[in-house]
Amino acid sequence: MRDVVRQLAALGALESEGTLDEQKLERFEQLLGEVSPPLTDEEARILVPLFGPDNAFGLGWTLLHLIETAPGWPLWDALGDPSNEWIRRLRKRLENAGIRPPE
Repeated sequence: MRDVVRQLAALGALESEGTLDEQKLERFEQLLGEVSPPLTDEEARILVPLFGPDNAFGLGWTLLHLIETAPGWPLWDALGDPSNEWIRRLRKRLENAGIRPPE
């Protein structure tokens, strides 16, 4: 796993736009910009829990698109938390593409 992904994971999940600390926001944005796609499957699994409750000034979408670059995508084992809006969004995007979870 790349060091930049470890650093992102160490920052923890994004908070909402209303409570997101400016330093964390800037650091998260910087690190996301340093990640060259594609992610490995392991890296994608590490980053999925970083989704916060909202868009986080666009960082949520950047994270989503980066996660979707993993070669084994979709990683159904990483998409099990239906309480997270971003997990639901990822699952809906897969559904819209005609991709269903294995039975």
